[in-house]
Amino acid sequence: VQQISRMLTELFQRARLEKPGQVDPRAAEFTLSLLAAMYDRSGTGYIKTRSAAAALIALSGDTLLAKYRAFFQFYAVPDGKVTLITCSALRSLLTDLNQIPAIVGESCTMSCVEITTHSCFQGVLNSAIVEEKFLSWLRSEPVVLLWLPTCYRLSATEMVSHQARCR
Repeated sequence: VQQISRMLTELFQRARLEKPGQVDPRAAEFTLSLLAAMYDRSGTGYIKTRSAAAALIALSGDTLLAKYRAFFQFYAVPDGKVTLITCSALRSLLTDLNQIPAIVGESCTMSCVEITTHSCFQGVLNSAIVEEKFLSWLRSEPVVLLWLPTCYRLSATEMVSHQARCR
């Protein structure tokens, strides 16, 4: 938690320099509280870096494709000349991401994570998949992650302005 706190402090200090007046001075503190509520409910003082990174990626303002690629990079493992994501790594990713809606009481069960993991590997002969298969599967919007593209679309519409007047 202390390492993540230092990283968040540095991250938000840089953001405040780039966008003066747009970043709350307590952003690092609030973000750390959110991460601790999601990943350290028992108060051990330990949060997996990969879990925290997944949450920060999911909650970032980046595009869906950029988020999906970042998830792959954090959870995949190199295998010779290719990088693959295994079934267990995908299960970990889905479990980590499931903590975000869980914080507001909207989580799914572990069996839901298992079913979703299985759906990604359906028809695959190997125990791991390449990035393109992973991205293709995510673009199909699996139910357990439906909140992610929905939140992205909502945030994207905040930037839209129409030149029409309402009566």
